Amino acid sequence: MYRSCILFSLIVLFVWGCKEENKISDEVAAINVDLQLSRFDQEFSKATTNDISGLKQKYPYLFPSQYPDSIWELKLKDTIQLEILGEIDKTFPDFKQESAALEMLFKHIKYYFPGAPLPKVITVPSEVDYRNRVILADSLLLIGLDNYLGEDHRFYEGIERYIAAGLDKKYLISDVAGTFANKMLIYPNDRTFLARMIYYGKGLYIKDLLIPMESEAARIGYSDQDMDWAMANEERIWRYFVEREVLYSTDVELDARFLMPAPFSKFRLELIDNESPARLGRYTGWQIVRAFMSNNELSLQQMLALSAEEIFKRSNYKPKK
Repeated sequence: MYRSCILFSLIVLFVWGCKEENKISDEVAAINVDLQLSRFDQEFSKATTNDISGLKQKYPYLFPSQYPDSIWELKLKDTIQLEILGEIDKTFPDFKQESAALEMLFKHIKYYFPGAPLPKVITVPSEVDYRNRVILADSLLLIGLDNYLGEDHRFYEGIERYIAAGLDKKYLISDVAGTFANKMLIYPNDRTFLARMIYYGKGLYIKDLLIPMESEAARIGYSDQDMDWAMANEERIWRYFVEREVLYSTDVELDARFLMPAPFSKFRLELIDNESPARLGRYTGWQIVRAFMSNNELSLQQMLALSAEEIFKRSNYKPKK
């Protein structure tokens, strides 16, 4: 009888959760957004010297005033620039799929952050500036499409493989969502490893809400194999952090070991290090924030305003075994 009651309660909770998700999906779908998107990369690739003046009027923010027209005229003929533009066009000939995903992302932004202005989207060549592949500045969102040609593209031969792995179109929408999420966060004054873990966890939780149509792996920038490893070893990761007493450590070296992009996380245990994905501190912070939101009746904005310590204590986080 007792087991039957538990089963019934679980079924009720599951059905209620599905209804709530469907309600949010319907409300998001009903939001109207005016996606303004311009393919500057294609316009520039087709331009002649006579078009420079018109492009400068249309995109003044892409043409610094200190550079004379002769610089842009040379770029129109530059073989490397032409090759970059050609490769972008092969990978993104119409941008329809990405436009639809951006529109859905913007709908979710308006749902969860109704006061946030939606930027105009401009796709550009960036000469493979992968550190700035997405730039959100005021009313403009610039996307450097030459940073999403696929990890094995010849343009990326001199780039570290763990960085090149993220230079794929499947991470484009996640990168845009992450850039927006970063605007909603304040980096903590608290110098503990736990505070920084939960800072990144908050950002990933925002991405959960903004891009539910993307996989969990894409949201954190993992391959499917990396995501599988993190999920399978969640309890093992947490046990390491607790047993080594790193949660309240202010050792900045922990950032490089567990929070920043790298070939792998650095547990300093050879067998684990060789198998593990990087940024497992972010992954763990993500799970703590998820646990907090599951166990507390607070809005997204209320959660974002809370300290890492309060989120951790009220999360009742228990890693999956």
